[in-house]
Amino acid sequence: MMHLPKISIITATYNNKNTIEDTLHSLLTQTYKNLELIIIDGASSDGTLEIIEQYKNQVDIIVSEKDKGVYDALNKGLKLANGEVIGFLHADDTFYTTNTLALIASAFTSDGTIAVYGDLLYVDRNEPAKVIRYWRSKSFAVNLLQNGWMPAHPTLFFRRRVISEIGLFDTQYQIAADYDYMLRMLLFYPSSSFRYIPSVITCMKVGGKSNRSIKNILQKMKEDYLIIKKHNIGGICTLLLKNITKLSQLIRKKPIA
Repeated sequence: MMHLPKISIITATYNNKNTIEDTLHSLLTQTYKNLELIIIDGASSDGTLEIIEQYKNQVDIIVSEKDKGVYDALNKGLKLANGEVIGFLHADDTFYTTNTLALIASAFTSDGTIAVYGDLLYVDRNEPAKVIRYWRSKSFAVNLLQNGWMPAHPTLFFRRRVISEIGLFDTQYQIAADYDYMLRMLLFYPSSSFRYIPSVITCMKVGGKSNRSIKNILQKMKEDYLIIKKHNIGGICTLLLKNITKLSQLIRKKPIA
């Protein structure tokens, strides 16, 4: 019998009363049940906690306290996670199907697999069935990094031992710490350790922090550039390519079931 790992899912919330219930429903209707559900809330004051409270018997860990931002919250979740595999489902996101985590679990049956990722849909915040952008990924090769390529972070799942080997999110980055974390992971392990699943994993509602305003977009570009230089994978051309490639994702494509 194949060993199917326990998966810890970390959800960071802060004043997400309009979306958190969809996220929780997506988690709780997964056909794969060997899960640990962790919610890290930043002391929400808009009714988010009252909604979470309705599901407390189905969530393993709930923490609500002030934090220093989303990456600080995710770090708290990483420190609490007990699953063999860890992934994130942000409070604006849902899994593509009820079988998504079963698909992820089956991809970790090889001990040599460190991380798994797939495709991402950006959907309209008010009409989730309306696809705005389709981030189709590909199998990893180191030379892709200088072209600005990276996996879609919301679709990334990795073994818990990654935490002890590369550490936590670097909270000096306010918007792009996920980019830094993925590069640290991709450059630390052999390319063969990463597995791409050619299927949509996660649906993300548009309007997140990184693209909420011109100021945030510029801040993200600044952080991206510092991270690119830190990891010595390129320069301004890499930064430009990282943003230019997003244009092709705006072309409507039919999602892969």
